[in-house]
Amino acid sequence: MEHRKVMHSERLPYQNRDIIIEGPVPAEDLARYALHPDLDAFRRPPEQHKALIEIAELAEGRIIVARDAETIVGYVTFHYPDELERWSEGGMEDLIELGAIEVADSYRSLGLGKRMIRTAFEDDQLENAIVYTTEYYWHWDLEGTKLNVWDYRSMMEKLMQSVGMVWFATDDPEICAHPANCLMVRIGKDVPLSSVEQFDRVRFRQRFMY
Repeated sequence: MEHRKVMHSERLPYQNRDIIIEGPVPAEDLARYALHPDLDAFRRPPEQHKALIEIAELAEGRIIVARDAETIVGYVTFHYPDELERWSEGGMEDLIELGAIEVADSYRSLGLGKRMIRTAFEDDQLENAIVYTTEYYWHWDLEGTKLNVWDYRSMMEKLMQSVGMVWFATDDPEICAHPANCLMVRIGKDVPLSSVEQFDRVRFRQRFMY
C-alpha cells in the first residue's frame, strides 16, 4: 500500500499572532519544536515529544500539529494498530488508527481538534485507508472539561463526524465494557471490498468462530 503524505498548512488568527495547523509533519521538524507542558494526558511531555517523533518516522505514521510559534499546543497521531491489540490481527496494510488527539488546556476553545483532523484528510491522502479510532471514557478529561461521559461522548462523535467517521458496532471487550465507549470508522473511497470484509472479521471475532 502507498502511504501518501501531502503536507498541508493553514493559519488561524489568535490574539496578535497566528496558530499554525500543519501536517503530516516530518520527524526532523518535530524535533525542532517544543511540546507545550500541558500536553501530558498520555505521557510526560518530554516522553510524548519523543513518541511523536518516532511515529513520524514510520512509513504509515502521521503527526498533525497545531503550533504557537515553535511550541506544539495540539497534535493528532495516525499509525498502525499496536501489535498487542485485536485491530492488528488482520495484518492489514490499509488499516490506520487515529490514535491520540490532545490540545493544551488554554487553547481548547479554538476548535483546533477539528482543524487538525481535517488537515489529515486533505488532498484525498487517506482515501486508500480504513481509519478508525477507539473511544474509551477512561481516557477522557472529564474533570478538566466539566462534562459528563455522555456529553463528552457526543463531543467526540461530532469531532470525528467532521471528517466522515461514523459509529461501527464491534464485540471488542474493551469497547463493550462501558456503553459510552465506541468505535468510529472512515472507509476511504479507494479501499477494496476485501479489506472491508477483513475489517469486519476483526470487528466481530465471535461471529466468525465455528
